[in-house]
Amino acid sequence: MNGSAPVFPRNGNRQQGGMSSGPSSIQRIVKRDGALAPYERERIANAILKATAAAGNANAKLANAMAEKVEAALLLTYGDSAMPSVEDIQDVVESVLIENRLTRIARLYIVYRHQRAMARAARACEFQVTDHVPYKIIYETLRWNMDHRCDSIPALNRLIARNRFPELVRAADERYAREVHAAAARILDRLDRIRIVIIAGPSSSGKTTTTHKLSEKLAAAGKGFKAINIDNYFFDLDRHPRDEFGDYDYEPPQALDMTLINRHLADLLAGRTVKTPRYSFKTGIRTLDAVPLTLKRNEILLIDSLHGLHEAMTAGIPKDAIFRLYIETLGQMRAADGSFLRWADNRLLRRMLRDKDHRNLKPVQTLAHWHYVRRSELRYIIPFLKHADSIVNSALPYELPVLKSQLYRTLSAAKNRFRDDPRRRDAHIRVNRICDLLRPLKPVRNDACIPADSLLREFIGGSRYRY
Repeated sequence: MNGSAPVFPRNGNRQQGGMSSGPSSIQRIVKRDGALAPYERERIANAILKATAAAGNANAKLANAMAEKVEAALLLTYGDSAMPSVEDIQDVVESVLIENRLTRIARLYIVYRHQRAMARAARACEFQVTDHVPYKIIYETLRWNMDHRCDSIPALNRLIARNRFPELVRAADERYAREVHAAAARILDRLDRIRIVIIAGPSSSGKTTTTHKLSEKLAAAGKGFKAINIDNYFFDLDRHPRDEFGDYDYEPPQALDMTLINRHLADLLAGRTVKTPRYSFKTGIRTLDAVPLTLKRNEILLIDSLHGLHEAMTAGIPKDAIFRLYIETLGQMRAADGSFLRWADNRLLRRMLRDKDHRNLKPVQTLAHWHYVRRSELRYIIPFLKHADSIVNSALPYELPVLKSQLYRTLSAAKNRFRDDPRRRDAHIRVNRICDLLRPLKPVRNDACIPADSLLREFIGGSRYRY
Protein backbone atom coordinates (compact mmCIF):
# COMPACT_ATOMS: atom_id res chain seq x y z
CA MET A 1 0.00 0.00 0.00
CA ASN A 2 1.21 3.53 -0.77
CA GLY A 3 0.71 6.32 1.74
CA SER A 4 -1.71 6.38 4.62
CA ALA A 5 -5.46 6.58 4.14
CA PRO A 6 -8.29 7.58 6.43
CA VAL A 7 -10.69 4.98 7.72
CA PHE A 8 -13.91 5.12 5.73
CA PRO A 9 -17.27 4.24 7.27
CA ARG A 10 -18.35 0.92 5.87
CA ASN A 11 -21.67 0.50 4.14
CA GLY A 12 -23.92 -2.00 5.86
CA ASN A 13 -24.61 -5.19 3.95
CA ARG A 14 -27.80 -5.00 1.99
CA GLN A 15 -30.46 -7.27 3.32
CA GLN A 16 -31.01 -10.51 1.52
CA GLY A 17 -34.44 -12.10 1.35
CA GLY A 18 -37.26 -10.81 3.57
CA MET A 19 -37.32 -7.45 5.30
CA SER A 20 -36.95 -6.99 9.03
CA SER A 21 -40.11 -6.06 10.89
CA GLY A 22 -38.13 -3.78 13.23
CA PRO A 23 -37.78 -0.02 12.96
CA SER A 24 -36.19 1.56 9.91
CA SER A 25 -32.41 1.91 10.00
CA ILE A 26 -32.55 4.86 7.61
CA GLN A 27 -31.59 7.74 9.84
CA ARG A 28 -30.74 10.57 7.44
CA ILE A 29 -31.25 11.63 3.84
CA VAL A 30 -29.31 13.89 1.47
CA LYS A 31 -31.29 17.02 0.57
CA ARG A 32 -31.07 18.83 -2.77
CA ASP A 33 -28.55 21.29 -1.36
CA GLY A 34 -26.27 18.47 -0.18
CA ALA A 35 -27.18 18.94 3.49
CA LEU A 36 -28.21 16.00 5.66
CA ALA A 37 -31.67 15.87 7.23
CA PRO A 38 -33.53 13.35 9.41
CA TYR A 39 -35.40 10.67 7.51
CA GLU A 40 -39.18 10.79 8.06
CA ARG A 41 -41.43 8.15 6.56
CA GLU A 42 -44.38 10.46 7.25
CA ARG A 43 -43.17 12.88 4.56
CA ILE A 44 -43.36 10.10 1.98
CA ALA A 45 -46.83 9.13 3.18
CA ASN A 46 -48.01 12.75 3.04
CA ALA A 47 -46.83 13.17 -0.54
CA ILE A 48 -48.63 9.97 -1.59
CA LEU A 49 -51.71 11.08 0.35
CA LYS A 50 -51.82 14.30 -1.67
CA ALA A 51 -51.70 12.24 -4.85
CA THR A 52 -54.62 10.08 -3.67
CA ALA A 53 -56.55 13.25 -2.81
CA ALA A 54 -55.88 14.60 -6.31
CA ALA A 55 -57.31 11.34 -7.63
CA GLY A 56 -60.55 12.14 -5.79
CA ASN A 57 -60.27 9.81 -2.80
CA ALA A 58 -57.82 10.80 -0.03
CA ASN A 59 -56.71 7.49 1.46
CA ALA A 60 -54.38 7.74 4.45
CA LYS A 61 -54.32 3.97 4.98
CA LEU A 62 -53.17 3.36 1.42
CA ALA A 63 -50.62 6.18 1.64
CA ASN A 64 -49.10 4.72 4.82
CA ALA A 65 -49.00 1.22 3.34
CA MET A 66 -47.22 2.49 0.22
CA ALA A 67 -44.79 4.52 2.32
CA GLU A 68 -43.84 1.33 4.17
CA LYS A 69 -43.24 -0.43 0.85
CA VAL A 70 -41.11 2.50 -0.33
CA GLU A 71 -39.04 2.30 2.86
CA ALA A 72 -38.55 -1.43 2.41
CA ALA A 73 -37.42 -0.88 -1.18
CA LEU A 74 -34.99 1.84 -0.10
CA LEU A 75 -33.45 -0.43 2.52
CA LEU A 76 -33.11 -3.31 0.08
CA THR A 77 -31.65 -1.07 -2.61
CA TYR A 78 -29.32 1.18 -0.62
CA GLY A 79 -28.44 -0.94 2.43
CA ASP A 80 -28.95 -0.97 6.20
CA SER A 81 -26.99 2.25 6.75
CA ALA A 82 -28.56 3.92 3.73
CA MET A 83 -28.47 7.66 3.27
CA PRO A 84 -30.60 8.05 0.10
CA SER A 85 -31.06 11.40 -1.61
CA VAL A 86 -34.41 13.11 -2.05
CA GLU A 87 -34.08 12.28 -5.74
CA ASP A 88 -33.58 8.56 -4.94
CA ILE A 89 -36.63 8.50 -2.67
CA GLN A 90 -38.91 10.17 -5.21
CA ASP A 91 -37.80 7.78 -7.95
CA VAL A 92 -38.54 4.79 -5.72
CA VAL A 93 -41.98 6.19 -4.78
CA GLU A 94 -42.93 6.35 -8.45
CA SER A 95 -41.60 2.83 -9.05
CA VAL A 96 -43.44 1.31 -6.07
CA LEU A 97 -46.75 2.95 -6.99
CA ILE A 98 -46.53 1.61 -10.54
CA GLU A 99 -45.54 -1.87 -9.32
CA ASN A 100 -48.65 -1.90 -7.13
CA ARG A 101 -50.84 -0.99 -10.12
CA LEU A 102 -51.59 2.48 -8.77
CA THR A 103 -50.83 4.00 -12.14
CA ARG A 104 -53.15 6.99 -11.83
CA ILE A 105 -51.83 7.89 -8.37
CA ALA A 106 -48.27 7.51 -9.71
CA ARG A 107 -49.04 9.98 -12.50
CA LEU A 108 -50.52 12.45 -10.03
CA TYR A 109 -47.49 12.02 -7.75
CA ILE A 110 -45.24 12.85 -10.71
CA VAL A 111 -47.34 15.98 -11.34
CA TYR A 112 -47.05 16.91 -7.66
CA ARG A 113 -43.26 16.41 -7.82
CA HIS A 114 -43.02 18.57 -10.94
CA GLN A 115 -45.13 21.33 -9.39
CA ARG A 116 -42.85 21.43 -6.34
CA ALA A 117 -39.82 21.76 -8.62
CA MET A 118 -41.47 24.58 -10.56
CA ALA A 119 -42.32 26.36 -7.31
CA ARG A 120 -38.67 26.21 -6.25
CA ALA A 121 -37.62 27.59 -9.61
CA ALA A 122 -40.15 30.42 -9.44
CA ARG A 123 -38.86 31.47 -6.04
CA ALA A 124 -35.29 31.51 -7.29
CA CYS A 125 -35.40 32.58 -10.93
CA GLU A 126 -34.18 36.10 -10.19
CA PHE A 127 -30.85 34.81 -8.84
CA GLN A 128 -27.83 33.55 -10.73
CA VAL A 129 -27.37 30.49 -8.50
CA THR A 130 -30.06 29.45 -6.04
CA ASP A 131 -30.89 26.00 -4.68
CA HIS A 132 -27.57 25.12 -6.39
CA VAL A 133 -29.13 25.66 -9.80
CA PRO A 134 -27.95 28.43 -12.19
CA TYR A 135 -31.40 29.38 -13.43
CA LYS A 136 -30.23 32.20 -15.69
CA ILE A 137 -27.96 29.86 -17.65
CA ILE A 138 -30.70 27.24 -17.88
CA TYR A 139 -33.11 29.79 -19.31
CA GLU A 140 -30.52 30.99 -21.83
CA THR A 141 -29.79 27.38 -22.82
CA LEU A 142 -33.45 26.64 -23.42
CA ARG A 143 -33.76 29.77 -25.57
CA TRP A 144 -30.66 28.78 -27.55
CA ASN A 145 -32.05 25.29 -28.14
CA MET A 146 -35.40 26.67 -29.25
CA ASP A 147 -33.72 29.16 -31.60
CA HIS A 148 -31.69 26.33 -33.14
CA ARG A 149 -34.69 23.96 -33.24
CA CYS A 150 -33.05 21.30 -31.07
CA ASP A 151 -35.01 21.61 -27.83
CA SER A 152 -36.72 18.21 -28.01
CA ILE A 153 -36.29 14.66 -29.29
CA PRO A 154 -38.84 15.22 -32.13
CA ALA A 155 -37.01 18.43 -33.11
CA LEU A 156 -33.67 16.59 -33.19
CA ASN A 157 -35.20 13.89 -35.38
CA ARG A 158 -36.35 16.55 -37.86
CA LEU A 159 -32.85 18.06 -38.01
CA ILE A 160 -31.31 14.65 -38.67
CA ALA A 161 -33.91 13.82 -41.32
CA ARG A 162 -33.16 17.13 -43.12
CA ASN A 163 -29.38 16.50 -43.08
CA ARG A 164 -28.79 19.49 -40.82
CA PHE A 165 -26.98 17.55 -38.11
CA PRO A 166 -23.52 18.92 -39.12
CA GLU A 167 -24.87 22.48 -38.80
CA LEU A 168 -26.00 21.74 -35.25
CA VAL A 169 -22.57 20.30 -34.39
CA ARG A 170 -20.84 23.49 -35.55
CA ALA A 171 -23.27 25.81 -33.77
CA ALA A 172 -23.18 23.89 -30.46
CA ASP A 173 -19.38 23.66 -30.45
CA GLU A 174 -19.16 27.41 -31.12
CA ARG A 175 -21.48 28.14 -28.19
CA TYR A 176 -19.38 26.04 -25.83
CA ALA A 177 -16.16 27.63 -27.14
CA ARG A 178 -17.56 31.12 -26.48
CA GLU A 179 -18.26 30.23 -22.85
CA VAL A 180 -14.73 28.88 -22.39
CA HIS A 181 -13.32 32.00 -24.05
CA ALA A 182 -15.34 34.20 -21.68
CA ALA A 183 -13.93 32.32 -18.67
CA ALA A 184 -10.40 32.65 -20.04
CA ALA A 185 -10.89 36.40 -20.46
CA ARG A 186 -11.89 36.71 -16.80
CA ILE A 187 -8.78 34.81 -15.77
CA LEU A 188 -6.55 37.05 -17.88
CA ASP A 189 -8.13 40.12 -16.30
CA ARG A 190 -6.92 38.91 -12.88
CA LEU A 191 -3.45 37.68 -13.77
CA ASP A 192 -1.86 39.93 -11.17
CA ARG A 193 -3.46 37.82 -8.39
CA ILE A 194 -4.33 34.37 -9.76
CA ARG A 195 -1.86 31.50 -9.26
CA ILE A 196 -4.29 28.55 -9.45
CA VAL A 197 -7.16 27.90 -11.87
CA ILE A 198 -9.52 25.10 -10.83
CA ILE A 199 -11.81 23.39 -13.35
CA ALA A 200 -14.37 21.53 -11.23
CA GLY A 201 -17.68 19.82 -11.75
CA PRO A 202 -19.44 16.47 -11.50
CA SER A 203 -18.37 13.29 -13.24
CA SER A 204 -18.10 13.37 -17.06
CA SER A 205 -19.03 17.03 -17.32
CA GLY A 206 -16.06 17.63 -19.65
CA LYS A 207 -13.50 19.04 -17.22
CA THR A 208 -10.46 17.65 -19.02
CA THR A 209 -11.32 19.01 -22.47
CA THR A 210 -12.19 22.36 -20.90
CA THR A 211 -8.81 22.37 -19.16
CA HIS A 212 -7.10 21.78 -22.51
CA LYS A 213 -9.03 24.60 -24.14
CA LEU A 214 -8.33 27.01 -21.29
CA SER A 215 -4.63 26.19 -21.55
CA GLU A 216 -4.76 27.03 -25.26
CA LYS A 217 -6.29 30.42 -24.47
CA LEU A 218 -3.66 31.12 -21.83
CA ALA A 219 -0.85 30.08 -24.18
CA ALA A 220 -2.22 32.30 -26.95
CA ALA A 221 -2.13 35.21 -24.49
CA GLY A 222 1.50 34.44 -23.68
CA LYS A 223 0.78 33.11 -20.18
CA GLY A 224 2.72 30.10 -18.94
CA PHE A 225 1.00 27.29 -17.05
CA LYS A 226 1.40 23.79 -15.64
CA ALA A 227 -1.33 21.20 -15.13
CA ILE A 228 -1.63 18.84 -12.18
CA ASN A 229 -3.86 15.77 -12.38
CA ILE A 230 -5.60 15.37 -9.02
CA ASP A 231 -6.84 11.89 -10.01
CA ASN A 232 -3.30 10.70 -9.29
CA TYR A 233 -3.90 11.45 -5.61
CA PHE A 234 -6.51 8.70 -5.16
CA PHE A 235 -5.73 6.24 -2.40
CA ASP A 236 -5.35 2.62 -3.53
CA LEU A 237 -8.71 1.21 -4.54
CA ASP A 238 -8.83 -1.51 -1.91
CA ARG A 239 -8.85 1.15 0.84
CA HIS A 240 -12.29 2.38 -0.16
CA PRO A 241 -15.63 0.98 1.08
CA ARG A 242 -16.82 -2.06 -0.84
CA ASP A 243 -20.36 -3.43 -1.10
CA GLU A 244 -21.57 -7.00 -1.49
CA PHE A 245 -21.41 -6.70 -5.28
CA GLY A 246 -17.67 -6.01 -5.10
CA ASP A 247 -18.13 -2.34 -6.09
CA TYR A 248 -15.97 0.32 -4.42
CA ASP A 249 -17.16 3.77 -3.39
CA TYR A 250 -14.29 5.97 -4.57
CA GLU A 251 -16.44 9.04 -5.30
CA PRO A 252 -16.28 11.20 -2.10
CA PRO A 253 -13.44 13.66 -1.47
CA GLN A 254 -12.14 11.39 1.30
CA ALA A 255 -11.01 9.03 -1.47
CA LEU A 256 -8.28 11.58 -2.27
CA ASP A 257 -5.11 12.18 -0.26
CA MET A 258 -6.04 15.75 0.67
CA THR A 259 -3.10 16.11 3.05
CA LEU A 260 -0.62 15.38 0.27
CA ILE A 261 -2.52 17.61 -2.19
CA ASN A 262 -2.40 20.55 0.23
CA ARG A 263 1.32 20.07 0.87
CA HIS A 264 2.13 19.86 -2.83
CA LEU A 265 0.06 22.94 -3.73
CA ALA A 266 1.76 25.00 -1.02
CA ASP A 267 5.20 23.80 -2.13
CA LEU A 268 4.48 24.57 -5.79
CA LEU A 269 3.33 28.11 -5.04
CA ALA A 270 6.47 28.58 -2.95
CA GLY A 271 8.62 27.64 -5.95
CA ARG A 272 9.63 24.20 -4.68
CA THR A 273 9.70 21.07 -6.84
CA VAL A 274 7.32 18.28 -5.85
CA LYS A 275 7.05 14.67 -6.98
CA THR A 276 3.42 13.89 -7.73
CA PRO A 277 2.03 10.35 -7.53
CA ARG A 278 0.73 8.37 -10.50
CA TYR A 279 -2.54 6.42 -10.21
CA SER A 280 -3.65 3.60 -12.49
CA PHE A 281 -7.41 3.26 -12.90
CA LYS A 282 -6.93 -0.15 -14.44
CA THR A 283 -5.05 -1.59 -11.45
CA GLY A 284 -6.44 0.70 -8.72
CA ILE A 285 -2.95 1.34 -7.36
CA ARG A 286 -0.96 4.56 -7.06
CA THR A 287 2.78 5.03 -7.10
CA LEU A 288 4.21 7.79 -4.93
CA ASP A 289 6.97 10.25 -5.96
CA ALA A 290 6.47 9.42 -9.64
CA VAL A 291 6.51 12.71 -11.58
CA PRO A 292 8.57 15.83 -10.73
CA LEU A 293 6.68 19.12 -11.08
CA THR A 294 7.80 22.73 -10.62
CA LEU A 295 5.72 25.90 -10.98
CA LYS A 296 7.61 29.01 -12.05
CA ARG A 297 6.76 32.33 -10.44
CA ASN A 298 5.00 33.65 -13.58
CA GLU A 299 3.09 30.40 -14.28
CA ILE A 300 -0.49 29.39 -13.43
CA LEU A 301 -1.32 25.97 -12.02
CA LEU A 302 -4.32 24.28 -13.70
CA ILE A 303 -6.30 21.79 -11.58
CA ASP A 304 -8.91 19.52 -13.15
CA SER A 305 -10.83 17.78 -10.36
CA LEU A 306 -14.27 16.56 -9.30
CA HIS A 307 -13.76 18.11 -5.89
CA GLY A 308 -11.86 21.23 -6.93
CA LEU A 309 -14.35 23.53 -5.22
CA HIS A 310 -14.32 21.54 -1.98
CA GLU A 311 -12.69 23.68 0.70
CA ALA A 312 -10.36 20.89 1.81
CA MET A 313 -8.72 20.82 -1.63
CA THR A 314 -7.09 24.24 -1.26
CA ALA A 315 -6.94 24.69 2.51
CA GLY A 316 -4.26 27.25 3.33
CA ILE A 317 -4.14 28.80 -0.17
CA PRO A 318 -5.21 32.49 -0.29
CA LYS A 319 -8.71 32.65 -1.80
CA ASP A 320 -7.91 35.56 -4.11
CA ALA A 321 -5.09 33.50 -5.66
CA ILE A 322 -7.64 30.97 -6.99
CA PHE A 323 -10.01 31.19 -9.97
CA ARG A 324 -12.80 28.61 -9.81
CA LEU A 325 -14.58 27.44 -12.96
CA TYR A 326 -17.56 25.10 -12.62
CA ILE A 327 -18.70 22.96 -15.54
CA GLU A 328 -21.94 20.96 -15.85
CA THR A 329 -24.18 19.52 -18.57
CA LEU A 330 -26.91 22.13 -18.16
CA GLY A 331 -28.90 20.82 -21.12
CA GLN A 332 -32.55 21.50 -21.81
CA MET A 333 -33.68 18.56 -23.93
CA ARG A 334 -37.28 17.39 -23.76
CA ALA A 335 -38.90 14.11 -24.66
CA ALA A 336 -42.10 14.06 -26.68
CA ASP A 337 -44.14 14.06 -23.45
CA GLY A 338 -42.41 17.22 -22.20
CA SER A 339 -40.16 15.59 -19.59
CA PHE A 340 -36.56 16.82 -19.60
CA LEU A 341 -33.39 14.77 -19.84
CA ARG A 342 -31.72 14.85 -16.44
CA TRP A 343 -28.24 16.34 -16.42
CA ALA A 344 -26.92 13.38 -14.43
CA ASP A 345 -28.35 10.93 -16.99
CA ASN A 346 -26.56 12.84 -19.76
CA ARG A 347 -23.28 12.47 -17.90
CA LEU A 348 -23.93 8.82 -17.12
CA LEU A 349 -24.07 8.04 -20.84
CA ARG A 350 -20.76 9.80 -21.36
CA ARG A 351 -19.12 7.99 -18.46
CA MET A 352 -20.30 4.58 -19.64
CA LEU A 353 -18.19 5.08 -22.76
CA ARG A 354 -15.23 6.69 -20.98
CA ASP A 355 -15.02 3.96 -18.33
CA LYS A 356 -15.08 1.28 -21.01
CA ASP A 357 -12.15 2.83 -22.88
CA HIS A 358 -10.03 4.18 -20.02
CA ARG A 359 -10.97 2.44 -16.76
CA ASN A 360 -11.40 -1.19 -17.71
CA LEU A 361 -15.10 -1.16 -16.75
CA LYS A 362 -18.04 -2.48 -18.72
CA PRO A 363 -20.87 0.03 -19.33
CA VAL A 364 -23.23 -2.02 -17.17
CA GLN A 365 -20.75 -1.72 -14.26
CA THR A 366 -20.79 2.06 -14.60
CA LEU A 367 -24.58 2.01 -14.59
CA ALA A 368 -24.68 -0.05 -11.39
CA HIS A 369 -22.05 2.17 -9.73
CA TRP A 370 -23.83 5.43 -10.56
CA HIS A 371 -25.73 5.72 -7.27
CA TYR A 372 -22.37 6.27 -5.55
CA VAL A 373 -21.55 9.00 -8.07
CA ARG A 374 -24.85 10.77 -7.63
CA ARG A 375 -24.79 10.63 -3.83
CA SER A 376 -21.29 12.13 -3.74
CA GLU A 377 -22.26 14.89 -6.18
CA LEU A 378 -25.19 15.98 -4.07
CA ARG A 379 -23.11 16.10 -0.88
CA TYR A 380 -19.65 17.17 -1.96
CA ILE A 381 -19.75 18.86 -5.39
CA ILE A 382 -23.00 20.65 -6.19
CA PRO A 383 -23.21 22.54 -2.84
CA PHE A 384 -19.95 24.33 -3.72
CA LEU A 385 -21.31 25.74 -6.98
CA LYS A 386 -21.94 29.04 -5.22
CA HIS A 387 -18.16 29.51 -4.85
CA ALA A 388 -17.54 29.43 -8.62
CA ASP A 389 -16.18 32.49 -10.43
CA SER A 390 -17.47 31.26 -13.80
CA ILE A 391 -19.87 28.57 -15.07
CA VAL A 392 -19.60 26.70 -18.38
CA ASN A 393 -22.42 24.62 -19.85
CA SER A 394 -20.93 21.51 -21.49
CA ALA A 395 -24.19 19.96 -22.71
CA LEU A 396 -24.14 19.47 -26.48
CA PRO A 397 -27.60 18.98 -28.00
CA TYR A 398 -26.12 16.87 -30.81
CA GLU A 399 -24.50 14.29 -28.51
CA LEU A 400 -27.58 12.19 -27.72
CA PRO A 401 -28.02 10.67 -31.21
CA VAL A 402 -24.32 9.72 -31.20
CA LEU A 403 -24.42 8.30 -27.68
CA LYS A 404 -27.54 6.31 -28.53
CA SER A 405 -25.82 4.69 -31.50
CA GLN A 406 -23.08 3.35 -29.21
CA LEU A 407 -25.03 2.52 -26.06
CA TYR A 408 -28.68 1.77 -26.75
CA ARG A 409 -28.24 -1.98 -27.18
CA THR A 410 -26.36 -2.15 -23.87
CA LEU A 411 -29.00 -0.04 -22.13
CA SER A 412 -31.82 -2.24 -23.44
CA ALA A 413 -30.05 -5.38 -22.20
CA ALA A 414 -29.51 -3.78 -18.79
CA LYS A 415 -33.27 -3.30 -18.40
CA ASN A 416 -33.74 -7.06 -18.40
CA ARG A 417 -30.65 -7.69 -16.29
CA PHE A 418 -31.79 -5.50 -13.39
CA ARG A 419 -35.55 -6.06 -13.66
CA ASP A 420 -35.86 -8.84 -11.07
CA ASP A 421 -33.18 -7.70 -8.62
CA PRO A 422 -34.69 -5.42 -5.92
CA ARG A 423 -31.19 -4.53 -4.74
CA ARG A 424 -30.60 -2.89 -8.13
CA ARG A 425 -33.84 -0.93 -8.18
CA ASP A 426 -31.95 2.35 -8.57
CA ALA A 427 -30.19 1.10 -11.73
CA HIS A 428 -33.44 -0.34 -13.09
CA ILE A 429 -35.29 2.97 -12.61
CA ARG A 430 -32.45 4.90 -14.20
CA VAL A 431 -32.00 2.71 -17.27
CA ASN A 432 -35.76 2.59 -17.93
CA ARG A 433 -35.94 6.38 -17.78
CA ILE A 434 -33.06 6.80 -20.22
CA CYS A 435 -34.36 4.16 -22.62
CA ASP A 436 -37.82 5.75 -22.67
CA LEU A 437 -36.27 9.08 -23.65
CA LEU A 438 -33.88 7.67 -26.27
CA ARG A 439 -36.21 5.10 -27.86
CA PRO A 440 -37.80 7.45 -30.44
CA LEU A 441 -34.53 9.28 -31.20
CA LYS A 442 -32.84 8.63 -34.55
CA PRO A 443 -29.28 7.41 -33.90
CA VAL A 444 -26.31 8.99 -35.71
CA ARG A 445 -23.65 6.37 -36.41
CA ASN A 446 -21.40 8.43 -38.69
CA ASP A 447 -19.65 10.96 -36.46
CA ALA A 448 -17.27 12.30 -39.13
CA CYS A 449 -18.75 15.80 -38.84
CA ILE A 450 -17.69 16.05 -35.18
CA PRO A 451 -14.26 17.74 -35.08
CA ALA A 452 -11.25 16.28 -33.28
CA ASP A 453 -11.27 19.11 -30.72
CA SER A 454 -14.94 18.63 -29.79
CA LEU A 455 -15.66 18.07 -26.11
CA LEU A 456 -17.68 14.98 -27.07
CA ARG A 457 -14.49 13.36 -28.39
CA GLU A 458 -13.37 13.07 -24.76
CA PHE A 459 -15.97 10.31 -24.45
CA ILE A 460 -16.52 8.79 -27.92
CA GLY A 461 -12.83 8.80 -28.90
CA GLY A 462 -10.95 10.39 -31.76
CA SER A 463 -9.88 13.53 -29.88
CA ARG A 464 -6.72 15.44 -30.69
CA TYR A 465 -6.22 15.96 -26.96
CA ARG A 466 -4.54 13.42 -24.69
CA TYR A 467 -6.58 12.14 -21.72
